[in-house]
Amino acid sequence: MKFFVDTADINDIRDLASTGLLDGVTTNPSLIAKSGKQFLPLIEEICGVVDGPVSAEVASTDYETMLKEGKKLAAIADNVAVKVPLTPAGLKVCKELSDAGTMVNVTLCFSALQAVLAAKAGATFISPFVGRLDDLSQDGMQLIADIVQIYGNYPEWYTEVLVASVRHPVHILESAKLGADVVTCPPAVIKGLYNHPLTDKGLATFVDDWKKTGQSIL
Repeated sequence: MKFFVDTADINDIRDLASTGLLDGVTTNPSLIAKSGKQFLPLIEEICGVVDGPVSAEVASTDYETMLKEGKKLAAIADNVAVKVPLTPAGLKVCKELSDAGTMVNVTLCFSALQAVLAAKAGATFISPFVGRLDDLSQDGMQLIADIVQIYGNYPEWYTEVLVASVRHPVHILESAKLGADVVTCPPAVIKGLYNHPLTDKGLATFVDDWKKTGQSIL
């Protein structure tokens, strides 16, 4: 399973990229606004830090403008994945960009049937939002299970399941168990995967015992 970080904070991206754990980046208009930076130069900077896909979202909702925006975003770098909404116009743009060899991330997916449409339109990634479904007392992870099962029935579809709106490590664990291709998470959620009280306790014991030996490796 691939790890993408869901942020536009270039410092967090550099930090995670240095660990070797990072396979890509997803951004959205809200994250860009939070960064306080200019959109296009920021995407170019991120693409220079990360070798994997960097999702950059169109800002319009009509077909003609979305297509123009998508082509402009795709021209920034070879690893840009143009992000489009799961709407009739968005899927039309997805089809055209995908046919031209551009990676496309179809976002705001909330049903398995929407995911079927995205795959048929040639999406590189489909982004089901599990956390937002959980917020409505629906089962976000069941949506992932349904999409993974359906996609598995049709090997000619190459769309990867990119689990989005991840809120906590359990979402990541369940995604891995279900066979999702990618999870995209806020930096804090990825960094939280390191943590376990028994790791901390064991390390503290080892450090204390080493000090008692009076030795030094260096």
